[in-house]
Amino acid sequence: MSALVSVDEVRAALQLRQELAFIDLREEASFALGHPLFAAQLPLDRIELEAPVRIPRKDTLVVLYGDHGDAERGKEKFEQLGYGRVALLRGGLDAWRSAGFELFEDVNSYSKAFGELVEARKHTPSLSAEEVGALIAQDADIAIVDARRFEEYQTMNIPTGISVPGAELVLRVPAVAPDAHTTVIVNCAGRTRSIIGAQSLINAGLPNRVVALRNGTIGWKLAGQALESGQGRRALDLPTSVVSDARRKARDVAYRSGVRHIGRAELLRLNEDSTRTSYQFDVRTPEEYLAGHLPGFRSAPGGQLVQETDFFAPVRGARIVLSDDLGVRAEMTASWLSQMAWDVYVVDDALEGLVSGQDQQAVPPRASKGRYKRPYEGTDSPPAAMRAYLEWEFGLVEQLKRDDTHGFFVV
Repeated sequence: MSALVSVDEVRAALQLRQELAFIDLREEASFALGHPLFAAQLPLDRIELEAPVRIPRKDTLVVLYGDHGDAERGKEKFEQLGYGRVALLRGGLDAWRSAGFELFEDVNSYSKAFGELVEARKHTPSLSAEEVGALIAQDADIAIVDARRFEEYQTMNIPTGISVPGAELVLRVPAVAPDAHTTVIVNCAGRTRSIIGAQSLINAGLPNRVVALRNGTIGWKLAGQALESGQGRRALDLPTSVVSDARRKARDVAYRSGVRHIGRAELLRLNEDSTRTSYQFDVRTPEEYLAGHLPGFRSAPGGQLVQETDFFAPVRGARIVLSDDLGVRAEMTASWLSQMAWDVYVVDDALEGLVSGQDQQAVPPRASKGRYKRPYEGTDSPPAAMRAYLEWEFGLVEQLKRDDTHGFFVV
């Protein structure tokens, strides 16, 4: 294999869905200024820590670019780890830009672009911060559910909101809002997880009126409204009837999205196939994962897996296999990943041979060095940065159209 790969060859691999790890070796803050849609960020000094987990098959084609000779140093590091097909992007990022190909800002860009496409295609209903604030003041019959990770919810939340992370919504909201007359409002920090969360409930046929909080906590703060912090409200109780109904509805959504189901025997055959990368994720809550999970499966709560797919699965064209003892989280997560043009499977008989304990394949946390400060995190983001972020998200659908490498569809 040539040590150099052209931008046209990379685009062809993406369009043909061939396996490719397209790696940006810059720090996250630089990556967020602009990168190709399916580039995954992995800084040079993290290769030894992250590559074996994030790019598990050593025969994967890995194409690198970076700044100031980083690509050459990165290639040496990958080869020392045993990767046999490592190449540099000929001309680096400048060549991509000079060819007129799209560069996307921010992080988790293609997941966010997909969320915008979903809203554009499905016309996902939403309410403004002012409208939701008025409903709260009126003590209206509403249930506000926060689709972010519990830790994010605890940092700041919409008043009266309950933590129901994204993949849990179809499973738990029927218990949160058992009266079909209750309006369900889904929020996140910005837009993506509220759009995907609200549309998940709509796709699954929840009888309630379901809306997203337009622009999430960013919109709430820009409207000058107060947030809560340090809250611990969570939806935990699950009547058996709710679980059964949610599973039936979720499986129907997965079927419409082209998701395939396999048993343990088929999972073994996938694992024996050394010609393809197979990511294996347990999409339940971290607490459930800790109590018992299938061997070889990494913890990736479903809402975050859809939001941060480029981090969890940087090898575009790989397979993704999902596990969930109740089925609902895996079915709904798989439905979105399939629409994001992933080859995705759900393991059906996932109750035997479980192992307990921490995720042994978890990527060690990163330090603050070179980190990109998200305009939607924390409580101290400048209003101008929040507005600029929203404007960027609004333009993602047109960027996707110009880029033309994604293969996304919306059912």
